[in-house]
Amino acid sequence: MEFKKRTHTCGELRESNIGERVVLNGWVATRRDLGGVIFIELRDRYGITQVVFEPGYNPEAHEIAKKLRSEYVISIEGLVRKRPEGTENPALETGMIDVMVDKLVILNSAETPPFQIEDDIDVSEDIRLKYRYLDLRRPVMQKSLLLRHKMYQITRKYFDSNNFVEIETPFLMKSTPEGARDFLVPSRLHKGKFYALPQSPQTYKQILMVSGYDRYFQIVRCFRDEDLRADRQYEFTQIDVEMSFADVEDVLGIAEGLMKEFFKDIWGIELSTPIPRLTFDEAMEKYGSDKPDLRFGLEMVTLNEVFKNSEFRVFKESIQKEGIITGLKAEGCGEYTRNQLDGLTDYAKKLGAGGLIWMRVKDNELEAPIAKFLSDEEKSNLVSKMEAKPGDLLLLLTGPRLKTLSIMGTLRLEMARRMNLLEKNDKHALLWVTDFPLFEWDDETKRYYAMHHPFTSPRIEDIPLMDTDPSRVKARAYDLVLDGNEIAGGSIRIHSSELQAKMFKTLGISDEEAREKFGFLMNAFKYGAPPHGGIAFGFDRLVMLFAGKSSIRDVIAFPKTSSGISLMDDAPSFVDDAQLTELHIRVRK
Repeated sequence: MEFKKRTHTCGELRESNIGERVVLNGWVATRRDLGGVIFIELRDRYGITQVVFEPGYNPEAHEIAKKLRSEYVISIEGLVRKRPEGTENPALETGMIDVMVDKLVILNSAETPPFQIEDDIDVSEDIRLKYRYLDLRRPVMQKSLLLRHKMYQITRKYFDSNNFVEIETPFLMKSTPEGARDFLVPSRLHKGKFYALPQSPQTYKQILMVSGYDRYFQIVRCFRDEDLRADRQYEFTQIDVEMSFADVEDVLGIAEGLMKEFFKDIWGIELSTPIPRLTFDEAMEKYGSDKPDLRFGLEMVTLNEVFKNSEFRVFKESIQKEGIITGLKAEGCGEYTRNQLDGLTDYAKKLGAGGLIWMRVKDNELEAPIAKFLSDEEKSNLVSKMEAKPGDLLLLLTGPRLKTLSIMGTLRLEMARRMNLLEKNDKHALLWVTDFPLFEWDDETKRYYAMHHPFTSPRIEDIPLMDTDPSRVKARAYDLVLDGNEIAGGSIRIHSSELQAKMFKTLGISDEEAREKFGFLMNAFKYGAPPHGGIAFGFDRLVMLFAGKSSIRDVIAFPKTSSGISLMDDAPSFVDDAQLTELHIRVRK
């Protein structure tokens, strides 16, 4: 089938092109037949141009145009003209012109699509994913993927300009414990052995530092077999960064430079640096989260000092057990009804709280079920500490420290929604969270786990605590948070074989297991490993936030559903017995 190469895209023609002969190729977006004159909106990824078929202008092209339906692929040749007065469409960039068609070639017909190819469609996500090739034609999806492309280019340009080397690392690697289940790949040649798909290139990028490539980056695919959600997929993309002879400030400075580029090129915002910082402990006490959303206030307040001598049993026992009393002030919510307050209490209980203490602030008193158990001094100090005024609502929780702070942090977000604090909020808030605990204790297995990964360096001054009280050891780790979403995380790494062995011992990893899992890295450290550190950005989440979306599925070309299925090509699927036999695998029924 013969057709001419396009002279312009469907989003390119303007009034300056009036009088030119052009060739356009694309899809039929809409078709209207008005008394014999046929109007077609022709679409490609660049935009839409209206083309016109008039029986008196070119009868042959007009006759063929009668066959056109939605999503037909066509090529047209014609003359650009100014639209007749009163028919202009300022909503389109090409809305001041149209094209009078001399020649039409139908390149391919199309069945009626299961949904309209337009932005605001009322169709389930499952249908969109099943017909993803149609969904990707929608302008809103194309805009997201083009933004993703732009962010790729910004990333590569930025790191190249800062003397980083892009190096690819293997997809088939050794299975190592990194916090989530590995995706395993059976070896055909080595019976009973498996490769693992990388959860991250962590060990490889550390080896690259040992190899002398002092500044490495990679836009890399990673794989984790874990439960999916709106901001998590089995396969995801990271901007992976590592630096030799670097300390925390060096890594943070490079990361902030990249964020400045994104803010400026995408949002047109001049980002002010350095980005504010909170320690993990500060973030938890003020916001109940290690990824706090700072686009609104609602800071939590620790009230242990206010109630240190309290005779109220709940507070007294909590303080005796080294727990915490934390409070949240909801300005102007003192008129909440008892039903609303009971609803908030039920919400807190579902999160794991034993209960929720509420207090309405009145002119001369605190109205609360527990008011009779509090002294006048405690009430006065509470109002002062929380800077409360009449009409406010105070919410209090008490219990084990981190659990209680986390519950209050979730309640804080819920109150922000109920108080409409994020409606029409076009502010953006970046924050570094630093000084994480190096270890976290698991009651079920009765052992410590690395909060980040086992290669994270402790603070130098905390190393002796690894033998005496691991719970108090802080990590040289840092997370970057944007609008309540963790977008990057990293640390200064352990580069000493002796310290790495101590880390494994604290984690309950035997010498034999360490050699089996990480012997190659430990051996590399023996040959002159430089001090090094790095960071990894969650690229899908970054694009999601800069695109203003709420799910990373809207910025990934071919995502999986929340149950891990690709509806378009029906993956995962069964394979035949011959393939399994070749891989030395038998599926148990």
